[in-house]
Amino acid sequence: MIPVGPYEFTLEDARNTLRGASTMIHQMAEGRRADSIAHLAKRIDELMTGVEPVTMTADDVAPLLGSVWAVLGAAPATLRALGDVVPTTTGRVDQLNSGSGGVPKHAVDEVWVGWRGVEGDVQRERKHHGRPFQALCLWSSEIVDELRSAGHPIFPGAAGENVTIGGLPWEDVRPGARLRIGEVTCEVWAYAVPCKKNARWMADGDFTRLHHDCRAETGRSLSRVYATVTERGTIRTGDPVILEP
Repeated sequence: MIPVGPYEFTLEDARNTLRGASTMIHQMAEGRRADSIAHLAKRIDELMTGVEPVTMTADDVAPLLGSVWAVLGAAPATLRALGDVVPTTTGRVDQLNSGSGGVPKHAVDEVWVGWRGVEGDVQRERKHHGRPFQALCLWSSEIVDELRSAGHPIFPGAAGENVTIGGLPWEDVRPGARLRIGEVTCEVWAYAVPCKKNARWMADGDFTRLHHDCRAETGRSLSRVYATVTERGTIRTGDPVILEP
């Protein structure tokens, strides 16, 4: 394992985190003031120029990962310090979801959340899941309800989110945002890219409508998001969810 602070990465996790770093920092910068974290995006680009993580050894990956992770971690804090965040909003935990692999995940009343996410929750497909920046998958009750009203056979936990949240404007729960969920503090670092396993929850099989890029066509995002855990603890159904505490 490759340690970075309290987080641990397999070599594959480390390589894939490096490959996604530029996308993550630019998603955090998107829609913000031009000067907010442009310097951090530039630093990620400098660190990753000419680098091909898939061919790197663990000895080469470790120091680069530490540098890249530090820059990514600085972005949400910088946005808050500059005031380039949304007003504080409070929602609630409508459902907690955990599973033994695959989707759907099933409702539970309480979870313990560590650096890697919900204790006991399993990601069967580790190629695209389970990295520290994907510790928690979050989604909106209102989005699920909207999809159901449109005739899609989806329900909380079906798409694999760990926490189904109600009462928050979902367009504000985006990369760069911080949330307090029960005892847990986390930062959204990335959108969750949907896969074909979610086709069954769409009446027409078109799971791509859950992709964040679809907001260019519809004007809004239906995407789930991934969050990095910055403070561990317990979450219970009904707990408050505070956006940008």
